[in-house]
Amino acid sequence: MSDPSKLQTRSGDTGAGAGATPPYVLLFDGDCVFCNGTVRFIARRDPKRRFRFASLQSSAGRRLLAQCGVPEETDSVVLIEDGRGYIRSEAALRAALRLRGAWPLLYVFQAVPLRWRDAAYDAFAARRYRWFGRQTEACALPSPEVRSRLLPEEDE
Repeated sequence: MSDPSKLQTRSGDTGAGAGATPPYVLLFDGDCVFCNGTVRFIARRDPKRRFRFASLQSSAGRRLLAQCGVPEETDSVVLIEDGRGYIRSEAALRAALRLRGAWPLLYVFQAVPLRWRDAAYDAFAARRYRWFGRQTEACALPSPEVRSRLLPEEDE
């Protein structure tokens, strides 16, 4: 694969159920406070409800990772768009491109070489638990808005 940020899924199915495949599925680290906050941030800036969400640790998330060829132990954000998976900085920039407000302007960073963008992403990701913490069992449930957009758990 020439560009590791682009990972083609095998089936193109994002697991939304029969008929309606959501245009964008964001897989996130469900243990990360920052990542959970980012999901809420995206949901508020996505009035057309094009994004659906699943944690990397969920059964739906693990299945989608396998379809994209992303190792199950990944802790990077993964954006599945039109049957193709994007990881790390590419996923973050492509997600920002689809948000309401000035956030699509961040896509200008696409001009920065992928190696540099991913190095910055990795540096932040390596410190996110220290800076923001981990989710605990006592954390509040997601808002009804986010909860309605989570992909359902699958029977294993």
